Amino acid sequence: MGPLEGFRIIELTGIGPGPFCGMLLSDLGAEIISIERPGGGSRDDAVCMRNRRSVCVDLKQPEGVELVLDLCESADAIYEGFRPGVAERLGLGPEVCRQRNPGLVYGRITGWGQTGPLAQAAGHDINYISLSGALHAIGRAGERPLPPLNLAGDYGGGGLFLALGILSALLEKSRSGQGQVVDASMVEGSAALMAVFYGLHAQGLHSTERGTNLLDTGAPFYEVYETLTESGQAPQYVSVGPLEPQFYAMLVKAVGGEQTDFYPQHATDAWPRRKEQLAAIFGQKSRDEWCELLEGTDACFAPILSLTEAPGHPHNQARGSFVTVDGVTQPAPAPKFSRSQPATPSAAVPQGHDTEAVLAEMGYTAEKLAALRSSGAVPV
Repeated sequence: MGPLEGFRIIELTGIGPGPFCGMLLSDLGAEIISIERPGGGSRDDAVCMRNRRSVCVDLKQPEGVELVLDLCESADAIYEGFRPGVAERLGLGPEVCRQRNPGLVYGRITGWGQTGPLAQAAGHDINYISLSGALHAIGRAGERPLPPLNLAGDYGGGGLFLALGILSALLEKSRSGQGQVVDASMVEGSAALMAVFYGLHAQGLHSTERGTNLLDTGAPFYEVYETLTESGQAPQYVSVGPLEPQFYAMLVKAVGGEQTDFYPQHATDAWPRRKEQLAAIFGQKSRDEWCELLEGTDACFAPILSLTEAPGHPHNQARGSFVTVDGVTQPAPAPKFSRSQPATPSAAVPQGHDTEAVLAEMGYTAEKLAALRSSGAVPV
């Protein structure tokens, strides 16, 4: 059932990185109890909200706050994604929660972090990766920076680092017996994702001029090319990335390139011309034809697949990389494990689906539940 089976984690549900963190942890077997606001305004998307138990609670009601504090007593961790200070004003800050359970790990995810001059400012992924240097580095030569969806801030730099922080604190707790607060920020997480480029820049090996470097589409051998398509067909593309000389030689030979045209590999002044040559070459065959020639070789090649195509690729099917849950095709839990392999995810449940069951497990009587409903702490 996954390596985190037996861990209970409370989620004060928000958007973006929080639900993604919960998906990662629940995929690995942790029990996630989502505390959701009445009305459904806090619900993110169905895939990230999979594998949850949902308890609907009005945190503006003292009885609702007390319910969450009761849950903290049996939890290993809790996390929230509010602006700094909001959880404290609700009565659910780290100090209060950890008074109930000193071993509790308290995770916090924000864009700017809990402290600093921007801590209270609103923002989103695009702003956070602007401050970390990540966004400036992404884009083609002579063009504006290109946001990489919200992968680098919300998910890679946010939810993933929050999950890493929570797991690290739980691991440390196994030695010390003490919980602690995890302050994860998307600025710092996305900066960490840029570590190799900060290192290359310090060595003079990565320019701040976009689209001129080895890995930012400056090199003709680390690039995307359009293939031949029939009239009326949507454009299709392939990617190549043979950085190593032996792999580069394989690609050049496969596409029929001449030694004089494509060597030396790192003659940067020739890169623009070579990109034009490769664009013309790749435009002579369809994507399927290039796959027949290059896929599975060491030329470092792959077809660029859409969201509808990727789950059907033979490699992804052989690995079980995608699953279909209640008719929704989605990524399978990752990574894979030799013993405690995670189960197939369960679909997101309606808001408040597990309220009565969870409260019963906590020892709440029918009379106490009725009182909570009467007070408005738990919706009817």
